[in-house]
Amino acid sequence: MALEQLGHERLAKRTRHIVTENQRVLDVAKALSQDRWERVGDLLNEAHESYRDDFEASCEEVDVAIEVLLGSDAIGARLTGGGFGGAAIALIRPEYIPGAVAAVEAVYEQRGYAPPTSFTVVPSVGARRTA
Repeated sequence: MALEQLGHERLAKRTRHIVTENQRVLDVAKALSQDRWERVGDLLNEAHESYRDDFEASCEEVDVAIEVLLGSDAIGARLTGGGFGGAAIALIRPEYIPGAVAAVEAVYEQRGYAPPTSFTVVPSVGARRTA
């Protein structure tokens, strides 16, 4: 395998993350165009596992938030944001949002983490030229 030729385990893991993440972006775009939301969720989950295990960019708090979100009916969730730790995003049906937010807040309080900040966004057409 080409990754093994890099000769360094951490470099191979980082490279694997980047290559597989690029493919996931393409796969998410395709799944979105086909309204395949469960596939999008699976890809978000795969992305988080890769960020956590190969890129080693996650942290305990984000991992816990994602675990709780997935246990609260999120379709998928992953690390996002710059730096190490960052934030979690979740694809979740509107009716499950209040319960998911409350569940994360409760677990953070139980574990003595700083209270999380959450907000809901609604997908829309991106910025584009109209003329």
